[in-house]
Amino acid sequence: MPEFIKVAKTSDLASGEKMLVEYDEEDVGLFNIDGEFYAISDVCTHDNGPLVEGELDGEWIICPRHGARFNVKTGQQTMPAFAPVPLYEVKIEGDDILIAPKE
Repeated sequence: MPEFIKVAKTSDLASGEKMLVEYDEEDVGLFNIDGEFYAISDVCTHDNGPLVEGELDGEWIICPRHGARFNVKTGQQTMPAFAPVPLYEVKIEGDDILIAPKE
């Protein structure tokens, strides 16, 4: 079972904001959607572009390179991406945000 690690504080990320964090040397996008926190791999499955650099539109992050969209809650994608992005589990302990890869 993957280990949860602290990556941020809830006060670091207001609703509708995103930030780049790291888990075991992997870039992870952390998102606050209406007070709920979500984490996905920061790598577009179309061309390995950095997703967190894109625009957040509701619960969708838009890849800045070619416009593929990824749902930050489910990892599902739109074209030209061909596969969903991996999800991370998010756990809140007090003001700490912890993540671990979803199995």
